[in-house]
Amino acid sequence: MKVLVTGSNGFIGKHMCLHLERHGFTPLKYDIDKKEEDLLNYIKECDFIVHLAGINRPLTTEEFYDGNTNFTKKLCDYVKQLNKNVPIIMSSSIQAILDNDYGKSKKMGENYLLNSGLPVYIYRLANAFGKWCRPNYNSASATFCYNIAHNLPIQIRDRDYVVHYNYVEDIVEEFIKVIKGDQKGSKNILYVNPTYDCSLGKLADLLYYFKQEVESDRHLPIIHDEFELKLFKTFLDYLSDEGYTYNYATDARGSFEELYKSKKWGQISDNVAYPGITKGGHYHTYKKEIFYTVIGKCDIKQRNIKDNSVLEDIVDGNNPHPVNIIPYYTHQITNIGDINSHTIMWISEIYNPDTHDTYREEVDK
Repeated sequence: MKVLVTGSNGFIGKHMCLHLERHGFTPLKYDIDKKEEDLLNYIKECDFIVHLAGINRPLTTEEFYDGNTNFTKKLCDYVKQLNKNVPIIMSSSIQAILDNDYGKSKKMGENYLLNSGLPVYIYRLANAFGKWCRPNYNSASATFCYNIAHNLPIQIRDRDYVVHYNYVEDIVEEFIKVIKGDQKGSKNILYVNPTYDCSLGKLADLLYYFKQEVESDRHLPIIHDEFELKLFKTFLDYLSDEGYTYNYATDARGSFEELYKSKKWGQISDNVAYPGITKGGHYHTYKKEIFYTVIGKCDIKQRNIKDNSVLEDIVDGNNPHPVNIIPYYTHQITNIGDINSHTIMWISEIYNPDTHDTYREEVDK
């Protein structure tokens, strides 16, 4: 299936295209650098449209309506002119209920789509956060992440001001579900769940805490809930400015995503395991590791390869605690819960395939 993504170079657009490819779809990427002819050709080819393009920081008020209302109308008119009854997801904003030009321009775009006769899904998004969000632009979370990561000052006018957040990967996974669904459209305004509420003061405090912990001997902060986990993963991206490549792998067992690499502080990754899955079965001779399950329930087992003594820890994201992985102990982690587990893993140095210090040996031997 081919999916046209407008605003493909934007924050959400980049994530959308990446997730489409991971799910086996072909993204047709359209942004401001493309020509009108490209848009028409993509509409002719596509089986679905994810409309993310819009304006939120214009030079003039008119640009709100040109980028948010008129472009939506043009996109919709082209689809109908080409007799393409393709479904359209539109990313609107929770500000569509407000009496400002950004909100009004989004609301007008919503109304045009709802009255178009096409199958449409209109999502009013909260403030999106996640890696790759541009700092010092229109996102306090991205600006705070960048400045705190780089030891720059931040400004908070009201510490108690509460902001509503959607995590970018939750947004794109919701859109993927729609693309894989019945594609009949919805006349209702839709929202992405979960939505997180966090004051600016708490946001700043968490980010300062994350930086302190990453640079300490503990390396991993205490994570209390899913929002803090997603914020921590976001923050690590702003620390990662040393030109390293970050890998993501997925298979029938779950996924493994590298989050942060530093010659000084080591490497942090997120290991996801499906229920009943065991990962591991190897040991290191000098590398140190810390496993910290923040979601789900896992059994972490280590066996000393010299005397076969066994260490076992049952860890639960509802009451998390770190587990030190000891050199010369072959180890494994098993998801013994009924939901996907997330385990944050720190290792004392960046993985190098030439000096991997990783040796296969099953724990239950």
